[in-house]
Amino acid sequence: METESEPYVRLATLRQLHQVMADMNTARSLADTLQTVADGVVTGLGFELACVNLVRQDGDLVVAALAGNSAAEALITGRVGSRASWDRRLTMGEAWGDLRFIPHTEGWVLDEDDVPQWYTDGPAPRFEDEWHPSDRLFAPMYSPGASGSTGGGELIGVLSVDRPRNGRRPGAWGREALQMYAFQAAIAISNARLRANMQRALVRLEREQQALRASEESFRQAFEYAPSGMAIAEMGGDQHGRILRTNDALCRLLGRPASAMRRYSFSDLVHPEDIGTLLRTSAEGGRAELRLGRRDGTYVWVHLRNSVVADAADGPRFLLTHVEDIEDRKRRELQLAHRASHDALTGLPNSAELRSRLGARLCQRPQSLPPGAVASLDAAYGHGQYTELPAAANAGYDGSGAFDGHAHPAYEGNGHGFDFRSGPEAYDAFDHHVHTVAPEGETDDGTKGLAVLFCDLDGFKSINDRFGHNAGDAVLIEVARRLTSGVRDGDTVARLGGDEFVVLADGLGRADAQDLAVRLRNAIIPPIRIDGRAVRVGASFGIGWAHCGMTADEVLKSADERMYVEKRSRPKQHRRAG
Repeated sequence: METESEPYVRLATLRQLHQVMADMNTARSLADTLQTVADGVVTGLGFELACVNLVRQDGDLVVAALAGNSAAEALITGRVGSRASWDRRLTMGEAWGDLRFIPHTEGWVLDEDDVPQWYTDGPAPRFEDEWHPSDRLFAPMYSPGASGSTGGGELIGVLSVDRPRNGRRPGAWGREALQMYAFQAAIAISNARLRANMQRALVRLEREQQALRASEESFRQAFEYAPSGMAIAEMGGDQHGRILRTNDALCRLLGRPASAMRRYSFSDLVHPEDIGTLLRTSAEGGRAELRLGRRDGTYVWVHLRNSVVADAADGPRFLLTHVEDIEDRKRRELQLAHRASHDALTGLPNSAELRSRLGARLCQRPQSLPPGAVASLDAAYGHGQYTELPAAANAGYDGSGAFDGHAHPAYEGNGHGFDFRSGPEAYDAFDHHVHTVAPEGETDDGTKGLAVLFCDLDGFKSINDRFGHNAGDAVLIEVARRLTSGVRDGDTVARLGGDEFVVLADGLGRADAQDLAVRLRNAIIPPIRIDGRAVRVGASFGIGWAHCGMTADEVLKSADERMYVEKRSRPKQHRRAG
């Protein structure tokens, strides 16, 4: 109603609005803000009832605050209305700007929906703008849009108001005031939500930081006081592998202070023979057994176990290495392996180790080519007939213009291709095995091969019978020493058992092998002093030759047979005995 006092009334109302808006923005929590919004409608806008319906995460709206009627507050606070029902209400009736007014003539269809609502009594309207008890007025609250206009953002709630104190529907000024109030309430609620989220985030962050500090302290203690060695090294970049931090156990194990350890990487400390093993185990989860250098120049066997530690989500990563001392275990393993492959008395490789080393040099490929391979190749290229090469020379030709040191029967005589056969005979030009060959005939033709010298002691049994097994053991030990001293570093001296020894010497011709046998026999013949007495033994040597296509047993049998031939060919009086 337009009256002379209306400007004063509107000014007073603006003062009330200013006060309630100030109260909205100073509330301490989201719940206080929502209640302040409802109270402000009753205090500053002249409605007897006001309800704040807040949008939940699932989209439905819950009655979050109510002012003006304690009975209604107890009845509907906390109850939920579906988003579909609210969307229906916000599209019905009359649009007053952003407000939505549903007169009692249309609102009766909403009595049965699931939106929480209260019922007020009152007489039927007597004039056109009089408020009816079933009239409904809603003020949607939107989050502020990019342009700052009302309704420009997402719906965050709806203000429901009822029963204006003057009994009339709001005029233009009242509608504008309610719409402006809803806009400011949306800002206040958004800010309150933001503050609540920030408070929860701060609490969660503080808890995470506390947990992180506790975790870091636990890791530090576990790292520093671990009974086995631990280290942290850089991963990636120019300083990959550089040690950043070590614990006391690792420093004690390697005899190096922590300050000195930071100048090294594990590749600086590892044994040169184990560097390849270290590089293969630098990734996460890598495990390896290798040797690390101590300060005194010795090496210790350790077991390394790596894992990757992330400093941040996308930050630098570090390599955490656990170092366990396995020196005692490794020593026992090496001792057991040595005992399994070496003779307990002399320390020489035993029969099993000898056969293993000999078998590693042999394959199933036969030594010689069928005659005519070179001639067939010449014919394929249109050359004249040439004299066939000896088998030893022909053995190196592989049919492709290259010599691989062994026979190659795969080339066809017509010169048009290769007949690759199945089975052990099918070898190609890319065979990486170094084939073992043997000299042909009984004369030295210049071919170098793997000589197998089978040695049997003469007169050893009489020493055992006269002086006992201890004296016999001492003789065997001395003979083993003399044999080992008489061969090259790369040769093998093994004891088959009893008084039988075998020498493997590669790269010898027939004359070389015979000279070696003479030198070893002469080394064995000199007297051996045992318990104050001198005893002498002789030695018979049989020279066999190993080549691919033979087995280790066949090679040893051949050398053994030649040894007996040599033993029988020498007069008995020439066999030296003790």
